[in-house]
Amino acid sequence: MTTSTAARPARKSAPSRRPRRLLEEVAWTGSVRGGVPYVGYRTDETAGRTVVYGDEEIFVVRTPKQNRLLAVLPAEVYERLAPHLELVALPRGLVLHEPGSAQEYAYFPTSSIVSVLNPMEDGASPEVAVIGNDGLVGTALLMGGAATTNSRAVVQSAGHGFRIRARILQAAAENDVALRHLMLRYVQSLITQVSQSAVCNRFHTVDQQVCRLFLTCMDRWASNRLSLTHERMSGLLGVRREGVTAASGNLAAAGLISYRRGCVTVLDRPGLEARVCECYDVVRTEVDRLLPIKPRVEIASTRGAAISLAN
Repeated sequence: MTTSTAARPARKSAPSRRPRRLLEEVAWTGSVRGGVPYVGYRTDETAGRTVVYGDEEIFVVRTPKQNRLLAVLPAEVYERLAPHLELVALPRGLVLHEPGSAQEYAYFPTSSIVSVLNPMEDGASPEVAVIGNDGLVGTALLMGGAATTNSRAVVQSAGHGFRIRARILQAAAENDVALRHLMLRYVQSLITQVSQSAVCNRFHTVDQQVCRLFLTCMDRWASNRLSLTHERMSGLLGVRREGVTAASGNLAAAGLISYRRGCVTVLDRPGLEARVCECYDVVRTEVDRLLPIKPRVEIASTRGAAISLAN
C-alpha cells in the first residue's frame, strides 16, 4: 500500500535586498494640490531615516556641514566644535532670541530659515535680515556683547539646525584665528544684507521687494516652496498687505509663482531674477565673495528624492 505524501509548498526565496547608501539629507520632491512640482526639506524630528529612491534604500542623515559656515571651517577647528553641536528641530514661529535678552545658544540653521526682525513701538516688526544654511543666529555673541540690541530672531520656515552653547563658541572664537576670521566675514556679509534691505525698502517697488524676498529665502533653504502668507510678507517688508497681494498677483499672472493657502511655489526662478532690483545681486555677490564655498546640493527636477552628494 502506497502512502501519498502531500506536496510541500515551495520555499519562498528571500527578497532581494536593495543596495544601501549613506548620504546626507537635503531635500525631497513631490507635488502640491493641482500638480505643481516643488522641492523642499524633510522636517521630521529624527536624525536619520531610510527612504527608497529608485532601486536603492538610502539612509539620509543630517550633519552640521549642511551649514555653509561650518562646512568651510578647517578640519581641526571643526573637529573641536563638532562634539558641542546639538541637532535641534526649529518649528515655525520659534523665537530664538528677544531684544535685549541674554543668549544661551548660537544656532547654525541647516534646513530652516530665520528672520531677524526689528520690533517697533506701533507693533510692526519689519525684517532686516534672513539667515538660513548660509549663516549663524547669534552674531552679537562674537562682537563683544552678550545680548542683542533691538532685534528678535524668529523661525520663518520650519526645519532643523545645530546649536552650541554661547560660552563654548565665544571661547573657540577667541582661541581659533580661522574661526574668528570666518565669523567676522559672515558679520560683514550680514551688514551688507541689512544695509541693502534699508535701501530696497526705501527706493524700490513692492513687486521688486517681493521678488527679493522669494529669491533670498530660496538661496537659504534650497527649496522653491516657501511657507509665506500675504500678511506675513507685508509684515516682513513693512508694506501694506494690499501691495503684497497685488505684487503676488502680478507674479502669478506672469507664470513666475503659484500661491495656495499660505504656500508660495516659485515656478520660474530666472523670471524672478529678471524682475528683481539690483539689491538682490549686491547681497548675493558679497556673500559669495566672503563665503565662497556652498554645501553641495542636488535638487531633483523630476519625481523622487533629492539627495545631497556631499561626502
